[in-house]
Amino acid sequence: MAKPVMSPLVTERIWALPIGPAAVKFLSYLVFKSLPGSGALPPQKTMAVEYKVTPSAISHLLEPLFELNIVLRTPSERSKRANSYSLHPLAARYESAQAMDEAFAQALVDMKAGRLVPLKLPEYQTVPPTQGTPVLRVA
Repeated sequence: MAKPVMSPLVTERIWALPIGPAAVKFLSYLVFKSLPGSGALPPQKTMAVEYKVTPSAISHLLEPLFELNIVLRTPSERSKRANSYSLHPLAARYESAQAMDEAFAQALVDMKAGRLVPLKLPEYQTVPPTQGTPVLRVA
């Protein structure tokens, strides 16, 4: 079985996200716990038990991820008071590169049609070097 592939849109830009270190660490947990393909995440109570924090701490960690649309919240079908959580399709992990390409294509169609919110990731402020090796020196 192939190792799941992760979306480069978040993993390669995680250092630039306008969130604190605790939320970055929690995002890594969420990517690990998500179901490949759907991005489905465990319920908030399960997250709290596994992450060894209170449910209110989970809410606090999720908030900046909701603001960036990295984590999506939808009303649960089982309970009127609960929500279901998933990673945005452009931030999820997939069983293969082909599955990721297909999901990205569908996500772009859904965003253009207004059925899916776009990610709110910061743009590059400076373009990283595309060639050559930086000269590193010990101070």
